[in-house]
Amino acid sequence: MASSENVLEIRDLVKEFPGVRAVDNVSFDIKRNTVHCLVGENGAGKSTLIKILTGAYDRTSGTTLLNGKEYVPHDTKDAREHGVTTLYQELNVVDELTVEDNLTLGLEDTTFWFIRKTDKINDMIAVMNSIEPSIHPKQKVGSLSVAQKQIVEISKAAATESDVIIMDEPTAAITEGEIEDLFEIIQTLREQNVTVIYISHRLDEIFEIGDYVTVLRDGKHIDTKPLSEVDGRQELIKMMIGRTVFEEYTPKEEMDPEHVLEVRNLRNHKLQDISFSVRKGEIVGFYGLVGAGKTELARAIYGADPFEGEILLNGQPYTPTPKKAIEAGLALVPEERRSEGLFTILTIRNNIPVMNMGNISNHGWISSSEERAVAEEYVDKLNIATDSIEKEAAKLSGGNQQKVVLSKCLNADADLLMLDEPTRGVDVGAKSEIYNIIRQLAEEGKSIMICSSELPEIMNLCDTIHLLFDGELRASMPNGDDVNSEEILHIVTGGD
Repeated sequence: MASSENVLEIRDLVKEFPGVRAVDNVSFDIKRNTVHCLVGENGAGKSTLIKILTGAYDRTSGTTLLNGKEYVPHDTKDAREHGVTTLYQELNVVDELTVEDNLTLGLEDTTFWFIRKTDKINDMIAVMNSIEPSIHPKQKVGSLSVAQKQIVEISKAAATESDVIIMDEPTAAITEGEIEDLFEIIQTLREQNVTVIYISHRLDEIFEIGDYVTVLRDGKHIDTKPLSEVDGRQELIKMMIGRTVFEEYTPKEEMDPEHVLEVRNLRNHKLQDISFSVRKGEIVGFYGLVGAGKTELARAIYGADPFEGEILLNGQPYTPTPKKAIEAGLALVPEERRSEGLFTILTIRNNIPVMNMGNISNHGWISSSEERAVAEEYVDKLNIATDSIEKEAAKLSGGNQQKVVLSKCLNADADLLMLDEPTRGVDVGAKSEIYNIIRQLAEEGKSIMICSSELPEIMNLCDTIHLLFDGELRASMPNGDDVNSEEILHIVTGGD
């Protein structure tokens, strides 16, 4: 007999793929009108579980009850009709259509094959206007910000009277201010008897917005408990990965005085007279919110964007192009790893050597044995989780894809590594491993530039911290005990 306080009850749920059990006898309840957070490393089973709940995957065995009744959605449309809607990280909107057309997309009513408008669209627009009045139904969705596009999708879900809205990494590409707005919307949804299943790798968000948390690891259910009973980040991390992780900056005893990179008065369409330097073995962080200019700075130094100003590399004038950058010992791990950092249709073996093909080829002929040796070396060195170097990069988890991109840059034998959002969308276990790799590289004398919108990442890793706002370098400081996170946030949000 189902409890009326539970909107969803999951019992002994199993999903098997050839050679792997992705969801392994998972059982837990989700209480009505709560924010229920779902956390775990990449590969823990979160995505598979959500795809079962939304009808994208058939279960192998097990039972799910929705409002006390057995729930077996045949597809995502069936799930939506039962009141279960998903807001994906990659938003399900069509930029070329108007807001109004997006709201009704997939929900059209037809008479003799002609689409007719019903009261549903008025309900959706009313919900949208109550959340964000500035969005006009007739404007193109392509003109909206990421946060506004999310509001369009949330309005669609709320107006169709969803009992459950699943949010998958909803804050991955929005600003701090927009995150606060989203959290207010989530609280409003709760007041309207909507249950939110919230998935995020940002643990601070989990504690801020969540009522309950469910932890998955290796496809198994580890625990479900009220967040008020979880003793901070370290307890949650330990549940997620089975161990504690190092999350604290350790100052270097001595910094090498040699400057690897000197940037003087760099400016372009986004950047305004930026000057700084990077020493040998130094980890330098650039922190700012979305639109601060972090990505543009890395792209300019790499030669991907035009600029004015002066750059010195190892004391010599440097006019970059991506080819010259690689030849000069400079490598970039881009923010968009899938579209810019990887050949997703190629294998791990094909991807890793690609920035240093001279090492595995002779007179234009690639040595398969050398290619395999390089791939196997970095799979082992960076602990890339895969059953074969012949696996396509697209089939790896986010954390393992990022490790492949890092492997490419390390194989290029770069002296200066620029990492743009190096752990975006990466779970805490893989994040900890990537941090350890970065620290080890710095100890070996490599110089690292980290561009990140995650302040804990900057404060845990970097020797020097630079703060960006709207293309300007507003402040610079050495890391240490006197670094104040509130002061940093004041500066990067435009404060003096």
